[in-house]
Amino acid sequence: MLRIPKHILVPMIVACALFMENMDSTVIATCLPTIARDLQEDPIALKLALTSYLLSLAVFIPISGWMADRFGARTVFRAAIGVFMGGSVCCALSASLEGFVAARFLQGMGGAMMVPVGRLVVLRSTSKAELVQAMAYLTMPALLGPVIGPPLGGFIATYFHWRWIFFINIPISILGLYMAGRHIENLREDVPRPLDWSGFLLSALGLSALMLGLATAGRHLVSLPVSLASMAAGAALMVIYVWQARAKAYPLLSLDLLRIETFRAGVVGGFFFRIGIGAIPFLLPLFLQLGFGLNSFESGLLTCASAAGALSMKTIAAKILQRFGFRRVLIVNTALASVSLLLIGAFTAHTPHALIMVVLLVGGCFRSLQFTSLNALSYADVETAQMSQATSLASVVQQLAAGMGVTVGAFALQGAMSLQGHQATQAADFPPAFAVVALVSLTALLWLTRLPASAGAVLSGHRHADN
Repeated sequence: MLRIPKHILVPMIVACALFMENMDSTVIATCLPTIARDLQEDPIALKLALTSYLLSLAVFIPISGWMADRFGARTVFRAAIGVFMGGSVCCALSASLEGFVAARFLQGMGGAMMVPVGRLVVLRSTSKAELVQAMAYLTMPALLGPVIGPPLGGFIATYFHWRWIFFINIPISILGLYMAGRHIENLREDVPRPLDWSGFLLSALGLSALMLGLATAGRHLVSLPVSLASMAAGAALMVIYVWQARAKAYPLLSLDLLRIETFRAGVVGGFFFRIGIGAIPFLLPLFLQLGFGLNSFESGLLTCASAAGALSMKTIAAKILQRFGFRRVLIVNTALASVSLLLIGAFTAHTPHALIMVVLLVGGCFRSLQFTSLNALSYADVETAQMSQATSLASVVQQLAAGMGVTVGAFALQGAMSLQGHQATQAADFPPAFAVVALVSLTALLWLTRLPASAGAVLSGHRHADN
């Protein structure tokens, strides 16, 4: 019987959860116009369904590391899969925007524990030398979700009903529960660090208020004054959190980790890059469906090309990093990925679908290489004892960036509509929106260019002195 090495098997099991989460998010993005029509809402208002999920991740991810240390990684991982499955059922049964947003928040609670804890298991059971390869195995099966999700979700929404897309998560969840129970160790700390309850409350309320204000600023659900007040309150609470966290021995999110050069570049630089990229799942399906008149299935068949490109890049990412090093790859790739966003905005109704797929496929390659590089670099110089805190902070920043991406994309789209005097979304509104998010993504260079040539060499094996 074939025996799969541990550094391959464990990432593949965790990838089962990533597969489900990524497929779910891409399915929803593809079906936004269809869901909006059924709920009798403006398609742009459905940004709340995306941001509520990402907000839930940002709120609960900080305690995922503590829960894994306290109750065991396998226990928390399996419980999280169960919560995610329950949230999926609630999404399928939702009859209003408010109910759908609440169900997505519940889903996010499960995702908040599921993915970071799974990543923590991989980091703690993998040597430094095998980390890049393990990360590739972790994300490669998960990328099948975005490949399968858009056409599958589009097919279901076009020819059946969008509610059925959430029931897909049930058999995947059951498989994940079985595999995790059989092959993942229940890793935990003998003496877990105390939980920063005041920090958790401050960050939860602050992030919730801030993201709620940003997401509803387009006059969806609440009025503009309420949105502005929510943003101000959220920002104030986050400032208070940062102030009080410095005085604690065990803060919820250890900001001292940002003193590590590679971690700071990967997390902060990655934050701005991910904002630009995070707008794609929101803008692209709307562009193809509202701008060009495609249905959900046709849109899904085109957008899955991006994920196919990302999947193919995972097989050679480690070799590229070994040849050129983290610094050079991240700088050049940031520029290329940002240009790919501009090219998406240049699509017209007359652009051949084959050309659209080629642009999306190549852009997916650039983004995949960037994410693999950023994720690995972030942990290059982090000590094993700090991994739990590092994964929590990095994951929170990633989810905030994704949520900000949706919000920035929606603001840019609404701004373009207003400047051009459009009451309804038109194809001409999308090129300026893509240009805005491309510029935001490009600002990551402000941090990445500061990296030394030797950054992450212990992971990539790149010998910068030879070049």
